[in-house]
Formats: sequence, C-alpha cells, structure tokens
Amino acid sequence: MIHTLTTNPAIDMNIQTSKGELVPDAVNRCQDAVYSPNGKGLNVSFTLAHYGCQSQILGFFGGFTGDYIVEGARKTCSVDPIYVDGITRITVLLRAGQVEYTMPGAGAFVPVEAQQEMLSKVRELEGLECLVTSGSLAPGMEGDFYDELAGVLAEVGADAVFDVSSTHLASLVGKKPLLIKPNDDELRDIFGLDVTDDASALAALEKVHELGAQNILLTMGGRGAYFYNGEHLWRASALPIKPYQTACAGDATLGAFLSVWYENRDAVEDALKRAMATGANAALCPGIGDFARVEEFVAQVQVEQVR
Repeated sequence: MIHTLTTNPAIDMNIQTSKGELVPDAVNRCQDAVYSPNGKGLNVSFTLAHYGCQSQILGFFGGFTGDYIVEGARKTCSVDPIYVDGITRITVLLRAGQVEYTMPGAGAFVPVEAQQEMLSKVRELEGLECLVTSGSLAPGMEGDFYDELAGVLAEVGADAVFDVSSTHLASLVGKKPLLIKPNDDELRDIFGLDVTDDASALAALEKVHELGAQNILLTMGGRGAYFYNGEHLWRASALPIKPYQTACAGDATLGAFLSVWYENRDAVEDALKRAMATGANAALCPGIGDFARVEEFVAQVQVEQVR
C-alpha cells in the first residue's frame, strides 16, 4: 500500500471576488466559496483512490479545522491522524479577475514528541510499501525530520517519494529516494539548475540523479513535464487550458503518475499521459477536482522519449 504523509495540512477555501478585482481600503465581497480538506499528501491519496489504488493518509491535525479535514478525508481514504494542540491552518485561494492569490496560514505547532510518535507509527505500519511525503514542514519541525524519516523507511524496506520545497531536499536526495517531484522553480532554487530545452533537462536531471535520486518527475506548469529514470528521458506536453487555480495540480499529477508507474515501471508513457491529464483537470477546479475531463485530456497529451 502507498501511504502519504502531510505534516502541515490545510482547509482550502477557494473564493472569487464579486467585482473581478481587489479594491484597496474597501469591502471586497466574495462569492462561490468552496471548502475542501487539503494538503499535498492528502491530494495524492485522493488521486490514488480515484484510480483504484489503496492508500492511507498520515498527518498532524489540530482543532476544529483538523477535525474537518480528517472527517472529510475519511469519505475517500483511510486516515491515521496524530492530533496536536493548536488549529490546523486555512489556506485562502482568492481569484480576482485573471489574478490568483494564495494565502496560506502558518499551521499548528508540531512538538518533538509528536514528531517521534509519527516516526514510530511509520516504523510499525503494516503493509507499508511506499511513503509519499509532500508539502511544507509544520511550525516546530526542522529538515532533520526528513533524514530520520528516510532512515526509518530504509530500516523497514519501504520506498520513499518526496515532493517537498524545503532546501533540505538537496541533501535528502543522498538518501536515494525512489522518486522526487520538484517543479522548475524548486529545481532552480534548491539545486541551482535551469531547464529550457531537452538538452538542459537531461543535464539537470542527470545531475540530480547523480546526487542520489533514483527517478525524477519534473513538472513545469504550462511548459509540460520531464521524467528521468537514470537511463532514459521522456518529455510530456502541457494542455492548453485556462487554470481556475494551480495549487493542487502538482499533487494530482504526482498521484496519477504513481497510480500507473509504481506497479509497472515500464509504463512511463501511460503514466505521464494520465499525470498530465489529471493535473490539467485539477487546475480547472477548486480543490483536487472532479476528474471529469481526464479521459478527454489523456488523448491530447503528447509524450516523447528524447533519450
């Protein structure tokens, strides 16, 4: 089973202004509020569940917002929460005309005792094959939590997948995770590598592979994606859509990719087509999306092995 870990989950509140723009020093009335249990790992689990893959959600949750997320997530997936004091954050995703504003809260403080409880929980999980760790670290947590987590996964023989924006990822790849999923901004900010074409993509992802990552899925928004497995490089095209929001698209992309590739490492083309189609569908909806146009989009995605 694939488990996911979100250390700093959130309720996403998607809203848009009634007048189409934000007006300073005025009451900006909003409409069409949509609330959803969220967090990068949760979104991966929701996507896996949609594609018939069993998954369990792990994470830290606090207060009435934490209860809302756990109760909502349990409608789709198994959840094994650790509760902390404080209140799980709310992320406001505001659309004003053609501009999108993302305003995440800090999140509930996670003490060392709760962190150690999580490591013990992971160590004792039955049926753990793979742990996908996604999102930002909660207040109170440092990058060495990732090191300890990677050590536990190696100890129990489980695969590690990381989708984290922490600069600690640069050293974490030395733990030889099965897969990492940076976006192009993270690749530049964490590893100092830019991708502008196939040649630069190959050079960059070869470098990250040499640092220890076994496989790399690089997402680039409207520029598509690359996947590198240490031997071959694939490029996948983006879909020409007008996003409603982009906050969950990367999570949907990762979950969809894993739903195919984790059980069949040779099915890269199918995995990339589903991943790009699912990410595009998520970008058209609040939250993780309704998956309604995935099959339509799959037929439009172009995948090419460029090496």
